[in-house]
Amino acid sequence: MKQFQINSLAETKNLACRFAKLLRTGDIVALEGTLGVGKTAFTRFLIQSLTTDDEEVPSPTFTLLQTYDTPCFPIYHFDLYRLEKPQDVYELGIEDAFVEGVSVIEWPDKMGGILPSHKVLKIEIELRKDVRVFNFSSQNRTWIERLASWTD
Repeated sequence: MKQFQINSLAETKNLACRFAKLLRTGDIVALEGTLGVGKTAFTRFLIQSLTTDDEEVPSPTFTLLQTYDTPCFPIYHFDLYRLEKPQDVYELGIEDAFVEGVSVIEWPDKMGGILPSHKVLKIEIELRKDVRVFNFSSQNRTWIERLASWTD
Protein backbone atom coordinates (compact mmCIF):
# COMPACT_ATOMS: atom_id res chain seq x y z
CA MET A 1 0.00 0.00 0.00
CA LYS A 2 1.07 3.56 -0.70
CA GLN A 3 -0.26 6.57 1.13
CA PHE A 4 0.04 10.25 0.24
CA GLN A 5 -1.06 13.30 2.18
CA ILE A 6 -2.16 16.05 -0.18
CA ASN A 7 -2.54 19.66 0.89
CA SER A 8 -3.64 21.39 -2.31
CA LEU A 9 -5.12 21.03 -5.77
CA ALA A 10 -1.61 21.49 -7.22
CA GLU A 11 -0.38 18.52 -5.17
CA THR A 12 -3.37 16.47 -6.35
CA LYS A 13 -2.40 17.26 -9.94
CA ASN A 14 1.20 16.27 -9.28
CA LEU A 15 0.15 12.96 -7.72
CA ALA A 16 -2.24 12.17 -10.60
CA CYS A 17 0.47 12.92 -13.19
CA ARG A 18 2.98 10.70 -11.40
CA PHE A 19 0.43 7.91 -11.04
CA ALA A 20 -0.54 8.10 -14.73
CA LYS A 21 2.94 6.83 -15.64
CA LEU A 22 2.15 3.50 -13.95
CA LEU A 23 -0.95 2.74 -16.02
CA ARG A 24 -1.13 -0.08 -18.58
CA THR A 25 -3.83 -1.45 -20.88
CA GLY A 26 -6.25 -3.59 -18.89
CA ASP A 27 -5.83 -1.69 -15.62
CA ILE A 28 -8.89 -1.11 -13.46
CA VAL A 29 -8.70 1.76 -10.98
CA ALA A 30 -11.48 2.08 -8.40
CA LEU A 31 -11.81 5.47 -6.70
CA GLU A 32 -13.55 5.45 -3.34
CA GLY A 33 -14.47 8.30 -1.04
CA THR A 34 -17.32 10.54 0.01
CA LEU A 35 -19.05 13.03 -2.25
CA GLY A 36 -16.79 16.00 -3.01
CA VAL A 37 -13.59 14.45 -1.65
CA GLY A 38 -11.69 14.82 -4.96
CA LYS A 39 -12.26 11.68 -7.02
CA THR A 40 -13.20 13.59 -10.17
CA ALA A 41 -10.44 16.18 -9.73
CA PHE A 42 -7.84 13.42 -9.44
CA THR A 43 -9.26 11.66 -12.51
CA ARG A 44 -9.37 14.91 -14.50
CA PHE A 45 -5.67 15.57 -13.82
CA LEU A 46 -4.79 11.96 -14.63
CA ILE A 47 -6.57 12.11 -17.99
CA GLN A 48 -5.14 15.53 -18.85
CA SER A 49 -1.61 14.27 -18.13
CA LEU A 50 -2.11 11.49 -20.70
CA THR A 51 -3.84 13.66 -23.32
CA THR A 52 -3.31 17.42 -23.19
CA ASP A 53 -3.46 19.84 -20.30
CA ASP A 54 -6.35 21.68 -21.92
CA GLU A 55 -8.43 18.54 -22.56
CA GLU A 56 -11.91 19.14 -21.22
CA VAL A 57 -12.71 16.39 -18.73
CA PRO A 58 -16.26 16.79 -17.47
CA SER A 59 -17.63 14.59 -14.72
CA PRO A 60 -19.65 11.74 -16.27
CA THR A 61 -22.21 11.93 -13.46
CA PHE A 62 -25.14 12.13 -15.88
CA THR A 63 -23.71 10.21 -18.83
CA LEU A 64 -22.09 7.57 -16.54
CA LEU A 65 -19.17 7.18 -18.99
CA GLN A 66 -16.71 9.39 -20.85
CA THR A 67 -13.94 7.99 -23.04
CA TYR A 68 -10.62 9.55 -23.97
CA ASP A 69 -7.95 8.52 -26.45
CA THR A 70 -4.33 8.64 -25.37
CA PRO A 71 -1.25 7.62 -27.36
CA CYS A 72 -1.03 4.31 -25.46
CA PHE A 73 -4.61 3.27 -24.64
CA PRO A 74 -8.15 4.57 -24.33
CA ILE A 75 -9.33 5.68 -20.90
CA TYR A 76 -12.85 4.82 -19.78
CA HIS A 77 -13.99 7.16 -17.01
CA PHE A 78 -17.03 5.71 -15.25
CA ASP A 79 -19.02 7.62 -12.63
CA LEU A 80 -21.53 5.13 -11.28
CA TYR A 81 -23.13 7.37 -8.66
CA ARG A 82 -26.46 7.30 -10.52
CA LEU A 83 -26.32 3.61 -11.52
CA GLU A 84 -29.63 2.02 -10.57
CA LYS A 85 -28.74 -1.69 -10.69
CA PRO A 86 -25.28 -3.32 -10.75
CA GLN A 87 -26.04 -5.22 -13.98
CA ASP A 88 -26.73 -1.90 -15.76
CA VAL A 89 -22.98 -1.48 -15.95
CA TYR A 90 -22.91 -4.05 -18.77
CA GLU A 91 -24.91 -1.66 -20.96
CA LEU A 92 -21.99 0.77 -20.67
CA GLY A 93 -19.60 -1.75 -22.25
CA ILE A 94 -17.57 -2.22 -19.09
CA GLU A 95 -16.37 -5.70 -20.10
CA ASP A 96 -14.77 -4.30 -23.26
CA ALA A 97 -13.30 -1.40 -21.30
CA PHE A 98 -11.62 -3.82 -18.89
CA VAL A 99 -9.78 -5.41 -21.82
CA GLU A 100 -9.20 -2.57 -24.30
CA GLY A 101 -8.01 0.29 -22.12
CA VAL A 102 -7.71 1.72 -18.64
CA SER A 103 -10.91 1.88 -16.60
CA VAL A 104 -11.20 4.55 -13.92
CA ILE A 105 -14.33 3.97 -11.85
CA GLU A 106 -15.87 6.38 -9.38
CA TRP A 107 -18.39 4.82 -6.97
CA PRO A 108 -17.30 1.21 -7.73
CA ASP A 109 -19.46 -0.09 -4.86
CA LYS A 110 -22.48 0.48 -7.14
CA MET A 111 -21.27 -2.52 -9.20
CA GLY A 112 -21.87 -4.98 -6.39
CA GLY A 113 -19.95 -8.19 -7.01
CA ILE A 114 -19.37 -7.45 -10.70
CA LEU A 115 -16.08 -5.61 -10.10
CA PRO A 116 -13.18 -8.10 -10.44
CA SER A 117 -11.54 -7.16 -7.13
CA HIS A 118 -8.52 -9.41 -7.79
CA LYS A 119 -7.52 -7.14 -10.70
CA VAL A 120 -8.33 -3.74 -9.22
CA LEU A 121 -6.17 -0.98 -7.83
CA LYS A 122 -8.20 0.79 -5.16
CA ILE A 123 -7.60 4.45 -4.40
CA GLU A 124 -9.41 5.52 -1.27
CA ILE A 125 -9.51 9.27 -0.67
CA GLU A 126 -10.26 10.61 2.79
CA LEU A 127 -10.53 14.17 4.03
CA ARG A 128 -8.82 14.65 7.39
CA LYS A 129 -9.14 18.25 8.51
CA ASP A 130 -7.64 20.19 5.56
CA VAL A 131 -5.59 17.29 4.22
CA ARG A 132 -6.66 14.71 1.67
CA VAL A 133 -5.20 11.28 2.25
CA PHE A 134 -4.84 9.03 -0.81
CA ASN A 135 -4.48 5.31 -0.02
CA PHE A 136 -3.44 3.12 -2.96
CA SER A 137 -3.91 -0.63 -2.43
CA SER A 138 -4.50 -3.83 -4.35
CA GLN A 139 -4.72 -7.60 -4.02
CA ASN A 140 -3.24 -7.95 -7.51
CA ARG A 141 0.42 -9.06 -7.57
CA THR A 142 1.25 -6.85 -10.55
CA TRP A 143 -0.21 -3.79 -8.86
CA ILE A 144 1.55 -4.63 -5.59
CA GLU A 145 4.87 -4.76 -7.46
CA ARG A 146 4.18 -1.51 -9.33
CA LEU A 147 3.24 0.30 -6.12
CA ALA A 148 6.35 -1.03 -4.36
CA SER A 149 8.62 0.25 -7.12
CA TRP A 150 6.82 3.61 -7.47
CA THR A 151 9.39 6.21 -6.53
CA ASP A 152 8.57 9.04 -8.94
